[in-house]
Amino acid sequence: MEGAQPAAVGQSAATLLPAPRVMFATEIKEVAMQDLINEFMSQKRFAIVGATDDPKKYGCEIFKNLRSRGYEVYPVNPRLKELEGFKCYSSLSDIPVKVDVVDIVVPPEVAEEVVKEAKRLGLERIWLQPGAENEAAIKFCQDNGMKVVHSVCVMMN
Repeated sequence: MEGAQPAAVGQSAATLLPAPRVMFATEIKEVAMQDLINEFMSQKRFAIVGATDDPKKYGCEIFKNLRSRGYEVYPVNPRLKELEGFKCYSSLSDIPVKVDVVDIVVPPEVAEEVVKEAKRLGLERIWLQPGAENEAAIKFCQDNGMKVVHSVCVMMN
């Protein structure tokens, strides 16, 4: 073991182990968030709430990005019938399969309603994109046993 000294007579080997590294609360939160991100990204089906056909908006970029990476993606936008040849759903409850992750790309006040709908449908993995998150939506998820990723973009993982 690097840095360990040979034991002196009568000294136990346990006293020679290096001191454990203390992690700060922010580091623990980062590790926990990264574990959630890894879990979310290992799933198959994503709903993109706020998917759009406007190429300048993240709802379009995220839809294209996840599809190009092999995910099964279900766009959700009540104002669109289809997106790039894929049926677009008016709400989470209209999607004919149970999705693994709900990726939310809408204003924070709308995000609060979306997480409540997700809870009613038994969907437990919520990804709040930067700009969609707010404390009320995050707290709702945490209070209701839902897993929530926030403050990081799904395209960065």
